[in-house]
Amino acid sequence: MREFQVIVAFSGFIALLLWGVHMVQTGVQRAFGKALGLWLGRAMGSLPRAFGTGLVITAAIQSSTATGLMIAGFAMDGLVPLVPGLSAMLGANVGTTLIVQALSFNPTALAPGLVLVGVWMFRHYAPGRVRDLGRAFIGLGLLLLSLHELVTIFEPLKTAPMLGTALDALGDAPLLALLASTALTWASHSSVAVVVLIMSLAHHGLASPELAYTLVLGANLGTAVNPVLESGQDDNPASRRLPMGNLGTRIAGCLLGMALLPWAHDIMNVLGRDPAHGVANFHLVFNLVIAACFMPILSPYAHLLQRFLPQRINPDDPARPRYLDESAREVPAVALGQAAREALRLTDLLRESLQLTQRALLQGDNNAIGRARYLNGAIGQLDQAITAYLATQDQESLSPEDEQYLKTILTFSMNIAHAASVSGMGLLGHASRLNKKHWALDAEQQAELKETLERLQRNLRQASALFVSSDRQVARSLAFEKEYFRDLEAKAADRHLQRIKIGRIEAADVGAFYLEVLRDAGGVNAYLVNASAYPILARYGELLPNRLREAD
Repeated sequence: MREFQVIVAFSGFIALLLWGVHMVQTGVQRAFGKALGLWLGRAMGSLPRAFGTGLVITAAIQSSTATGLMIAGFAMDGLVPLVPGLSAMLGANVGTTLIVQALSFNPTALAPGLVLVGVWMFRHYAPGRVRDLGRAFIGLGLLLLSLHELVTIFEPLKTAPMLGTALDALGDAPLLALLASTALTWASHSSVAVVVLIMSLAHHGLASPELAYTLVLGANLGTAVNPVLESGQDDNPASRRLPMGNLGTRIAGCLLGMALLPWAHDIMNVLGRDPAHGVANFHLVFNLVIAACFMPILSPYAHLLQRFLPQRINPDDPARPRYLDESAREVPAVALGQAAREALRLTDLLRESLQLTQRALLQGDNNAIGRARYLNGAIGQLDQAITAYLATQDQESLSPEDEQYLKTILTFSMNIAHAASVSGMGLLGHASRLNKKHWALDAEQQAELKETLERLQRNLRQASALFVSSDRQVARSLAFEKEYFRDLEAKAADRHLQRIKIGRIEAADVGAFYLEVLRDAGGVNAYLVNASAYPILARYGELLPNRLREAD
């Protein structure tokens, strides 16, 4: 019974560790999401800058996988050359080791304070950067607490015969140990968590130094598997160049590490004799050596990847940029014009997606749901391509007017992408639910919903026209559309309550569902207003800080 309790406790603390890492990643990415992409894109001009930026961003978000996916997205869009991308990935791999180095000093005493500060920030601030950083602090505190408990839980296992037998078997089969650690890292999506677990084993003498270092090699290999599986899901082999290149460096490093394993313990003893620190130091030295070996040969290595993974483009793919011309970068005005044309393509795709969404909600067309989701995904990819294209534009060559126009394009593109996201996760999700539950809207609701969705499409056309014309009166007209959607939701809520009061309980579920649909339609409209109307009105000083009336 005790063994079962230990297994449950061990699994729970591992889950808490992974959840803490996840909260730190999502908190930092939400707080600095666009900025991370901009910083990464701007740093791709030289190999040292690319290496350093990959290192810093990975140390901040605690995930070389997330950094790798960002870089792979830039490379796929043709906005980041392969060689700087590979350099950034080498930096990202070193970045994960800095996190492990910090955790090797056991800063558990900071955990309660981090959770306290994080909860206070999360509860006392509106959604935004401060609240997202609070989420990251909570995750970091949970991570440290879980590490402390894992160290504690291993103490009575030092004499457990079953664990000792299993680890002895892995020690006698280095290849099996390497593969087991690789699989664990792939499954957990976190090399940090796995390396910290290995440090705990080494600290309690449950794993010999040679076994611990072999497991570290497997963790480094496993973290390179995720970007290969999570990127390049299309038929274009070129989309897999960067993740496959990163995996190749890991494989070469593991082969070298396995060959030098008999001498690794003596080398690590020079840096310190503590077993846990030895694991952290081996993790760091391994990645530094791989970076030092591959940095001088990245160009021929990239040529090899390009030869074996050729470019194959589908001209009909809506997610493929059409106007982001690299040759236009020499003239900033031309480059910004090309980016603006690509941003207007987002509205064409969103209009088609909204038309399909209308068919899905009012006619129960399941095929329309799949096509609309595909278009919304393409909008998200195009938004990333536009962001990367503008991020890598030479900032020194931009005039103040160019800088303002660049921000306008980014704002428009980002908000159209957000509108597509709300439409995809909200409205299309409701359409699927409507079909699954076999619910039916009454005639009044159907007529009202049809008018609402058609109004959304009209507002989208108005937003795209505003992006080009910057007409002040049209911007005011579009901004007032938010009142229409607020009033619509309020009237529908009153109607829903009246039906319940008179005893129409059978309509309660459908009525609540209909309110959710209207609320998400209002969310889509809000992003359309944010995309083009608010920037124009802000330029003329016509926006109030909030909707509250001044106190007497």
